Amino acid sequence: MFVSNRSTCMTQFTAGPQGPSVTLSIMTGLRLIQFTDPHLYGSETETLRGIATLPALEAALADAQRSPAWPPDVVLVTGDLVQDDPTGYKHIRRMFGHLGMPVLCIPGNHDDPAVLRRELRVDPFIVEGYADYDAWRIVLLDSALPGSASGRLSDKTLAQLEQALATADGRHCMVTLHHHPVAMASRWLDRVGLENAEEFFNVIDRHDNVRAIVWGHVHQVYEGMRKNVRLLATPSTCAQFVPHADEFAVDRRPPAYRTLELRSDGSLLTEVVWVEKRLAGSARSVYSAA
Repeated sequence: MFVSNRSTCMTQFTAGPQGPSVTLSIMTGLRLIQFTDPHLYGSETETLRGIATLPALEAALADAQRSPAWPPDVVLVTGDLVQDDPTGYKHIRRMFGHLGMPVLCIPGNHDDPAVLRRELRVDPFIVEGYADYDAWRIVLLDSALPGSASGRLSDKTLAQLEQALATADGRHCMVTLHHHPVAMASRWLDRVGLENAEEFFNVIDRHDNVRAIVWGHVHQVYEGMRKNVRLLATPSTCAQFVPHADEFAVDRRPPAYRTLELRSDGSLLTEVVWVEKRLAGSARSVYSAA
């Protein structure tokens, strides 16, 4: 098990009768970088929706490695690692297998979950269950539904989620899956979300230790809140979808990834980084769910 002891400096300004005071505290945090929906092929030059998917993922990883967020404690890859081509997993092993940190992977609708687990059941990859890092438990869910672009959590998976949350032993929890469990205000996209979202949230609502739910699949940014739980979707490392569209449409936004800092008090800091526009700024937000 990988344990992070990285410390984060927090500065608090307080106004008082003698003027402002500054309090400096040290807060231990877990740093992650999420990549999602790379849609790789075995071929290094194959394209999807006009994007060469392998070079796009390589560019996203290289950008992250040049950023202040590197190195993270954990890498998270939230589904559609390949585009229905099991020979694409060799690129995941090559790119992420020697970074010196755990790599958590879950399947999407273009992955065969059994093949993903077979191809990535080697260190440093973790492909099912959950992983504990200091004050946090990261839960990995398989929402892939064979033969469908939609997702569904099986009864077994829902029971595993229940157990993971119930046995977290005081840890804050971040739950990860591929399919969106909330509406994206996009008619076509909401037809292929998580089919049993109500059952999923029934489990979530029974536990007060869930701080965030993170997914891929939607190829766009989503940030919301539900009952004090942060809801986060991350753009793809290849092509994006136009938000709030009635019909399928490809956006012109560049590849992206998300950084997360999970703090020991249950709060989190997150940023979506657009690979070609990082120097121009990106959306950064802080939320406390303590």
